[in-house]
Amino acid sequence: MRHKKLNKKFDRNKPERDSMMNNLVKGLFIYQSITTTKEKAKEARRFAEKLITVAKKDDLASRRKAFSVLRDETLVGKLFKEIAPLFKDRKGGYTRIIHLGKRKGDNAQLSILELTEKKVVAPKAKHKKEKSAETKPAAQEKAPAKEGAPHAPEKPKETTAHEKHVPPRKGEKEIHPSQTHRGPSGGFVGTLRSFFKGRTK
Repeated sequence: MRHKKLNKKFDRNKPERDSMMNNLVKGLFIYQSITTTKEKAKEARRFAEKLITVAKKDDLASRRKAFSVLRDETLVGKLFKEIAPLFKDRKGGYTRIIHLGKRKGDNAQLSILELTEKKVVAPKAKHKKEKSAETKPAAQEKAPAKEGAPHAPEKPKETTAHEKHVPPRKGEKEIHPSQTHRGPSGGFVGTLRSFFKGRTK
């Protein structure tokens, strides 16, 4: 029989269960909001509200009691100086539970456990570094070419093999290269006549 035993075991032994609850309460005080399962959120809520009630009375005994749970001097100082003063006008209801959907995999009900009063943290102002105006040098205009300036010497044109002057053989007339593309009048017969006339002379 489990009469007057409100805590749940979560299938853990006492040291493991206490460690889990301590971690949940620490996360709540550090981040002011945590996401966990519905049953864990309800159990962690009991511990968190008891600690906030103790922290409202700022004395040595209360600090020692809070330190026995949190085991962190910095977090105990934050609880007494920052979190507890937010609830000085409240007599309870320091936390709230918001139910979310079910988790994929094991289909567990997820919930958000958060403080009802949160310390507003001002966003850090982004300091924009003023960029010094960079003066770009004016584009230098290309100076026009001076009149009468010496130009680069033109490269001589390459002459092909058929344009080169070949000396005539003995008994042949020298033909100018400009006349090579023109055939003599009379077609093929006229060419033969001019050829034999050159032989006979």
